[in-house]
Amino acid sequence: MKSFTTAMAVLLLCAAGPALASEKIAAASGCVACHASAKKLVGPSYKDIAAKYKGNADAPALLAERIRKGSKGVWGTAPMPPTPAARLSDADLKAVVAWVLKTP
Repeated sequence: MKSFTTAMAVLLLCAAGPALASEKIAAASGCVACHASAKKLVGPSYKDIAAKYKGNADAPALLAERIRKGSKGVWGTAPMPPTPAARLSDADLKAVVAWVLKTP
C-alpha cells in the first residue's frame, strides 16, 4: 500500500507540475498585470478565456497569435499589447496557452 501511495503522489506532482510552471511563467512574463485567474482586471480572467474558447480546436493557435501580436476589440476597448519572444519564448507561450485553456 505504501508504494501505491508513493506512486500516486509522484503522479499527482507530475500532473500538477506543468500547470504550476505555466502559472509561474504567466506571472514572470507580465500577464498578471492585466489578467487574473477568476476576475477581470484590464483584460479578461483566465477562467473567462477558457470558457469562451472551450471546445474550439483553433483556440490554442488563435490565442498564441493574439498573445504574440497583440489584439484589440476582442474583449472590449482595451488593447492587448504584443508579447515579444524575448519576454515569452515560443515553448513557454504554448505552455501558458494550454494552461489558460484548462483553467476551470
